[in-house]
Amino acid sequence: MELDLVICGGTVVTGSDMFRCDVGIRGERIACLGDGLRGKRQVDAEGLLVLPGGVDGHCHIEQLEPDGSIHEETFETASRSGFLGGTTTAICFAAQFKGAPIGPTLDRYRAMAARSAMDYSFHQIITDPTDRVIEQELPQIVASGIRSFKAFLTYDPLRLDDAQFLRVLAAARKLGALVSVHCENYDAIAWRTEMLLAAGLSAPLYHAWSRPVVVEREATYRAIALAELVDQPIQIFHVSSPEVAAEIARAQRRGVKVWAETCPQYLTLDASDMDRPGAEGAKFICSPSPRDSLARAGLWEDIRAGTLDIISSDHCGYSFAGGKGKLVHGADAPFTRIPNGIPGLATRLPLLFTEGVVAGHIDLNAFVRLTATNAARLFGLYPAKGTIAPGSDADLVLWDPAAEGVITNAALGHAIDYTPYEGRRTIGKAVMTFSRGEMVMESGIVRAASGRGRFLARGPYGFIKPTGQTPNGFMA
Repeated sequence: MELDLVICGGTVVTGSDMFRCDVGIRGERIACLGDGLRGKRQVDAEGLLVLPGGVDGHCHIEQLEPDGSIHEETFETASRSGFLGGTTTAICFAAQFKGAPIGPTLDRYRAMAARSAMDYSFHQIITDPTDRVIEQELPQIVASGIRSFKAFLTYDPLRLDDAQFLRVLAAARKLGALVSVHCENYDAIAWRTEMLLAAGLSAPLYHAWSRPVVVEREATYRAIALAELVDQPIQIFHVSSPEVAAEIARAQRRGVKVWAETCPQYLTLDASDMDRPGAEGAKFICSPSPRDSLARAGLWEDIRAGTLDIISSDHCGYSFAGGKGKLVHGADAPFTRIPNGIPGLATRLPLLFTEGVVAGHIDLNAFVRLTATNAARLFGLYPAKGTIAPGSDADLVLWDPAAEGVITNAALGHAIDYTPYEGRRTIGKAVMTFSRGEMVMESGIVRAASGRGRFLARGPYGFIKPTGQTPNGFMA
């Protein structure tokens, strides 16, 4: 068998196995695994782990906003950052604006994404499920290969009320699409925020006070209950607390098809980070809010139990300074006027390896499942993505498990001017990244051309098939 590239002598790690072998690549795909393979080019992986390229199912990249603004992170800079951190596939968000059709905005977003060097797909945000959207646009969107919808239960002007959310769930069930949900109680947050501001409590720390765990837990329970009513599989985004995970675990035990992710910020940061001097606390504002050390410890238990089976970045970067940044409304702006989100594409794998594998919370196979395999399965990309097997795309990361480092923003490749993890020590890093057989990063230098990334159209797949069980057997 003629091979274009052989990665020799590394330890291959998948979501279920670990073994020392060569990986033979022909064209853009893995052709074979074996011993003593030879190809036109050889790469020595002795002493390194060979991992599937990371699949990040939750990234806000160059996202369009209702006010006409665009997120700072571009598809070019996000690709660079992903490759540096060992991620080769990203799923990001196409917006819908209330009162407007989806089509023109989606067309514009597709054109922007065509500059990506990284392979990508979309979640379609739905904010206004009108008859036209439900009956005409969503079938066309699913047919085009976008097979997941995003629903917000909070935020103006994104949120859906319960009736709208039920419409989206029912439409997704008919179309064979997954629904991912941001779960926080809109009215509870609005009431709590009004009370905090009236009491003069407006500093960044009070962002966490405005949305305590109970508002996330209640919305998660409600989202699951409505999905169970419709028999529509859902994913709960960015779980911040074991109390929230407990609601998910209860539903899973009942046989409800609900999956859940958490993110590195909920395993490494806490609310006290928002209580730093001056405006520094603004760097850590994201939603849901990071909690505390007890919540972090509990989340590791939920990860080991499989309740939380994906760790994404929720990369939503706003620079600290500048016209679009965290301080756009001034250093003394109340927490309600500070852009909400933190960057994390490049740091996702190093942080999880350090805090998870090195600290003994998870093993190497779980590391791969959490960062690549499970997201690929859930979003219909497996086995092309998320594993190392003949026929899979040659998306590979050569990982040095002993490499010690310190996170610095300058090395992350993104468009954002800070990282909340500045100065944090890590163990383990990507030393070489391959995307569809092409070396796109080596020793901290990215060599990928803009536009080489591919849109990953997702057809029907059985993993998210409804259970067929509804209350009283009535199917709407």
